[in-house]
Amino acid sequence: MRTIHGMTATATSARSDLSELGRSETALRTFLHGLPGVDQVGAEQRAAQLGTRSIKTTAKAQAIDLAIRMVDLTTLEGADTPGKVRALATKALRPDPADPSCPHVGAVCVYPSMVPYVAEVLRGSGVHLASVATAFPSGQAPLEVKLADTRAAVAAGADEIDMVINRGAFLAGRYQEVYDEIVATKEACGDAHLKVILETGELATYDNVRRASWLAMLAGGDFIKTSTGKVPVAATPPVTLVMLEAVRDFRAATGRQVGVKPAGGIKTSKDAIKYLVMVNETVGPDWLDPDWFRFGASSLLNDLLMQRTKLTTGVYSGPDYFTLD
Repeated sequence: MRTIHGMTATATSARSDLSELGRSETALRTFLHGLPGVDQVGAEQRAAQLGTRSIKTTAKAQAIDLAIRMVDLTTLEGADTPGKVRALATKALRPDPADPSCPHVGAVCVYPSMVPYVAEVLRGSGVHLASVATAFPSGQAPLEVKLADTRAAVAAGADEIDMVINRGAFLAGRYQEVYDEIVATKEACGDAHLKVILETGELATYDNVRRASWLAMLAGGDFIKTSTGKVPVAATPPVTLVMLEAVRDFRAATGRQVGVKPAGGIKTSKDAIKYLVMVNETVGPDWLDPDWFRFGASSLLNDLLMQRTKLTTGVYSGPDYFTLD
């Protein structure tokens, strides 16, 4: 039996102890700042080392299909139109129209206003419909606006909500405020799953990434996600490693499994496979499933399809063969 900061870490007792943290700013601060510090050099070296692993051709083919199933195919542009998102949803269902053996993606992620059009295409397909919410990407809006945003997306058909935390509040040490917003958003989600975007590129340190990860999980997040994709620094292997270690330790302490979603800047099959190796080596095969690990991406899917075709036919197809996103 292990302990975390003096708390007995059996699944039952630790869950009870941790659930009390959200009742007090002082308790949250004490817990979060009592988490072990991240060894920056060690984390970066470990992530780099895992990125050098080579895999056999058969395993590569399996990894590519798994990565396709883990893609949250995303468009979050001001110029998005109903026609554009319908086309994206159609691609999500049949990424390679010439090959029916190609799996569908994990989800399509759009703005709340675009949810009804995607829902028309995805209904009954098994592909999830994700919507960003809570004043994405800044998170700078009154709580009632954020909750209305969330409820509207769910009512329109979203079964996953990608919320953004208030980074200003987090960096100022107002952990209770961030915690309460996540709890309220989770409640507004109803049956929809909640992915909590940390915007790690703005958190400055790996210690902050670890604290934000635990805060999001303590507040009830179903996934923790690196980035909005709207700031210069998005997902990186060391940051994702820190988050994977957090979900591993959280499950050990509470018995509850939480997913991880790196998003932004992951563009190639080679990169995706590096992340899958990291998942396997850090948290194990339980997370090698679209229910527990996703890639937030737009251009990644085309490269996965190009590599898949190359393995099957021995010939590369251009990225525009699969449509430009």
